[in-house]
Parts: sequence; C-alpha cells; structure tokens
Amino acid sequence: MSESTPTTMKDIAEKFGVSVATVSRALNGNQRISASTRTAIQTYAQEHNFYPNVLGEQLRHAKVKSTRIIGVIVPQFAHYYFATILSGIEEEASARGYQIVVAQSNEKYEREVAICSNFYKNKVCGVIVSQAKDTVKYDHFQRLIDNGIPIVFYDRICTGINASRVVVDDYMGAFTAVSYLIDTGCHRIAFYGSPMTMEISKNRLNGYKDALLKQRLPIDDSLIRYCDNRTDAEALTPELLKRPDRPDGFFAINDDTAIGILYTAKRMGFRVPEEIGICGFTNGYRAIACDPMLTTVEQRGVRVGEEAANILISQVEGTVPKDKVERRVIRTKLVIRGTTRE
Repeated sequence: MSESTPTTMKDIAEKFGVSVATVSRALNGNQRISASTRTAIQTYAQEHNFYPNVLGEQLRHAKVKSTRIIGVIVPQFAHYYFATILSGIEEEASARGYQIVVAQSNEKYEREVAICSNFYKNKVCGVIVSQAKDTVKYDHFQRLIDNGIPIVFYDRICTGINASRVVVDDYMGAFTAVSYLIDTGCHRIAFYGSPMTMEISKNRLNGYKDALLKQRLPIDDSLIRYCDNRTDAEALTPELLKRPDRPDGFFAINDDTAIGILYTAKRMGFRVPEEIGICGFTNGYRAIACDPMLTTVEQRGVRVGEEAANILISQVEGTVPKDKVERRVIRTKLVIRGTTRE
C-alpha cells in the first residue's frame, strides 16, 4: 500500500488478522472488543490517517435513523457559477450539522432521473437541484416530493413542480446589462441565449427585449440566437459580424459564451469595445482573465447556495412546512470592465 493510498478498514483488518466488523466495533469503542485490541486498532488507525466513511455508515443505518445528508444535483461541475453555489450550500449545511452528496447530471435527463432514484434509495433528507437543459418531464422530482423528500430548485427552476426555489433576478440583470450597452452607444445588439425550455432563458430574453423597447430600438429576431457555450459562439459569431448590418453589441447568457464572442471579434480584426461592446452573465474568474476584461452580470452564487440550503434544512427540521413553497430572488449586479465603453 503506497503512502498516497487511503487506509481502509479492510487494510486494518488484514493488519490485525480480524474481520472488518471487528475493526468497526473497535473504532467505535465497542466493549465487546478487548481493551488491548481496541487500543491497538485505534492507535494504528490514527497513525495511518484513517478516516471512517461517515456517509456509508449513515446510509447503512438509514432504516433505523434518518440521515442528515442532502443530495445536490449540478448540471455540470465545470461551470464556475455552479461551483460557487455548491460552496454556499456546503457552508450553510455544514454550519447546521448536515453533509452534502453531489451528483452531476451532465445536462442529461436520463442521468438526472437515475440520480433522483439513487438519492431516494439512499434516504437523503432532501434534494437541492438545478435541472438539466433537456429535462421536460418532471415525474422524478414529483416522486421525491410525494415520498416526503423536500426539493429546492436553484438557478434552473421547474415550473411544473410546486416546490421552493432560489433564483437570481435574471430579467433585471439582462435589462440592466442591455440598457448599459445602449447607453454607451450600441444600437444593434445580438442576444445569445439557452433553449427557451428553461425559465432563466425566457427571463433574460424578456429583459433584453424590454431594454430595446424602452429605448425605442427595433427587435431583430435574426440577432437572437440560441448559443450558450464558447465553442458554438466562435462558430456562430463570424456569420453575424460579416453582415453589412452587423451587430455593434452582444449580450450573452454566460461568460464563456461572451468570451467566445470576444475572441472571435478580435480575431476578425474588430476593436473591442470601440467597435463592438460585449457583456456576459456570471462574473467568474475567466471574466478577468481575458483581454480586455469582461463586463458582466454578477450572479452571487454563494448567496444562492446558502439560501437554497437554508430553505431545505428548515423544511427538513419542520420549522417551515414541507408543503410551503418558498420563492427567493437574489439581486444581480452589473460589473463594468473593458469590453464595454464608458
């Protein structure tokens, strides 16, 4: 066994020539194990940095004792925003004596269904979830609720399920960002968004449209594109920038998409922000790692996570009824940097 390999109860059992069950009892101080054996096993475990699998222990005893484990579903680990939400969930849960188990749906409905099934089998006390992009059926969520497991949605909410949710003010974030692009001289602004099956996409598109209407600018449907990642943005943007009536501004649903637009515009010889203004939505680390740095809408993911965990734990502990639907909206903030004019 290498030094980097974690010590397991099986390793300890083999060391002392006893069963794994005996090791478990010794580590838990069971008096049925002799004092000398208990001491030897406990000392060896401490010296070899053994840490018991608390989750496994709780799940094994779930039939007689409800867990204090929260299941969390993330669409993709790679996104900075979801990482900050996870941080907020974990901080709040830990402070209140709960642990989290995190699973990635990878934007796939079937995987999301399987995760919900596993969470139910493993008796989590509640679930915090942001639904996958292609989720249009919600029976898997409803089954959890029907079996007494509360759900709190974050970011991507499910309007077909009567459950609590925590979101940022997507509409106002988009409205403020597009209004700023207009105020700084942009008059043909393209919108890059996610599929309209998601409420966040609808709300940001509505904010974009209302900002144009308020300034008496026309809504050109040919400038509204469904594109929510850097790769697609780099493939799509040249077509728009080669048009004689090209856009002079872009509002993107996330920072990665906005950075794809920025990279493409610069590669094609356009000056940013003098000729093209660009605004994203997230305010992650990448927003300050590009040149020029990205103007973007800050989503405050840690706060979203904290609020989601707070609602769920309150429902689990009974201070808030499980059937009471809590709706919390976190305000956004426009962070102005180098991809827009002043």
